Amino acid sequence: VGVHEEYAGDPRFNFIPLPKNVGKRKAQIAAIRRSCGDLVLNVDSDTILAPDVITRLALKMQDQAVGAAMGQLAASNRSETWLTRLIDMEYWLACNEERAAQARFGAVMCCCGPCAMYRRSALVSLLDQYETQRFRGKPSDFGEDRHLTILMLKAGFRTEYVPEAVAATVVPNSMGPYLRQQLRWARSTFRDTLLAFQLLRGLNIYLTLDVIGQNIGPLLLSLSILAGLAQFVTTGTAPWTACLMIAAMTIVRCSVAAFRARQLRFLGFS
Repeated sequence: VGVHEEYAGDPRFNFIPLPKNVGKRKAQIAAIRRSCGDLVLNVDSDTILAPDVITRLALKMQDQAVGAAMGQLAASNRSETWLTRLIDMEYWLACNEERAAQARFGAVMCCCGPCAMYRRSALVSLLDQYETQRFRGKPSDFGEDRHLTILMLKAGFRTEYVPEAVAATVVPNSMGPYLRQQLRWARSTFRDTLLAFQLLRGLNIYLTLDVIGQNIGPLLLSLSILAGLAQFVTTGTAPWTACLMIAAMTIVRCSVAAFRARQLRFLGFS
């Protein structure tokens, strides 16, 4: 209400009042259908953009083959708790390792909701598919950013990552909200995997391995933990070899991140 009162009289803004809270997806669709520009920027309400974000994303979108581009995410409340510090590092890893690697092939698999720019003409052609997505017989109300990105790739557009376009967003500062967020994101990842597999044949083999790893990796880790617990209960011994292997993989990854970011704090992410 405060935002509307402050900016409603500003001719640069056009507010679209909806009769009730219809969710992010339908609000997006209402705004896109009322828009008229060549590019559409999606920004979450708890996100703050650096002054040059729009310029940097728009430069990437000058290539007509690009349908969407995302910026680099950081935690605006990073210093709040130990969890927000870890999430901030998690965002850096997700953006500058995973998304950056996918962008080498023009196929970022999820242009994240807090800061993503889309080509309006491509969005309009995909709105019907986007609006009618269902999950377990009900209209979908989660995973909008991943599904829209997959639809862009399926339509033949490139999706890109722009590390210089930095956006800071509020992240969960306690375990309860964080776990609910992660569960929601995991459901989105698994649900859209089948749709993603349909387009992987036309993309680089790395992306196939990446998608498989995103889905199989957490399951294998869970199985390893369960097998380790079973071994401890039945034999009284711990699977030290498996534990050391997982620890070594984690330390190597975080050491590489610490070197690339020139920040020792990533060693603590292990």
